[in-house]
Amino acid sequence: MSHTLVALLQDHPGVLHRVVSLFRRRGYNIESVTVGRSEAPGVSRMTLVVDAENVEQVIKQFYRLIEVLKVQDVTDDRTVERETVLVKVHASPASRAGLIALTGAAGAKVADVGVNSLVFEVTDTPDKVETFIDLCRPLGIKEMIRSGRIAMVRGQGLQPGRGSTARPRSSLASAPALDPNSPSYNAQADGEG
Repeated sequence: MSHTLVALLQDHPGVLHRVVSLFRRRGYNIESVTVGRSEAPGVSRMTLVVDAENVEQVIKQFYRLIEVLKVQDVTDDRTVERETVLVKVHASPASRAGLIALTGAAGAKVADVGVNSLVFEVTDTPDKVETFIDLCRPLGIKEMIRSGRIAMVRGQGLQPGRGSTARPRSSLASAPALDPNSPSYNAQADGEG
């Protein structure tokens, strides 16, 4: 089973190596790892996707590393997750317009136009990135690079008519599902609603 872990680490040389070695010694496969600066100076946020049945022992080992400030398994939490992919496909001048229209309908942006190729960029949920890659396979993928997953736990929603009072966690499960095609969906998914 894949687990998504989010860790806050002190931004010191060698920390990434020690974290990866920790997983290697335990025999766990890291599906993706993404590290970047966080909101706090000198602190990095790491998102790891690990293939493991029980990751509790690894989390305990994580805390043994001096630079680790916090580790959270967000696998079962409500999260916002994103990945980016760049895909270079074969494209003759005659097929270029059709390919751009096809991939544009899938939410891709054209990142580069070459003599015999196009490079598309998609940033979306991991499932939608995978769907886009499947769409590109029949076109003839020349090159591809996929970033690691980044994840952040969603904030608690607001109760209607109550200003900034947080909704109790137990009522989140009974909240109505949002329609991904509605204009308010993107605003709420980005934390604006």
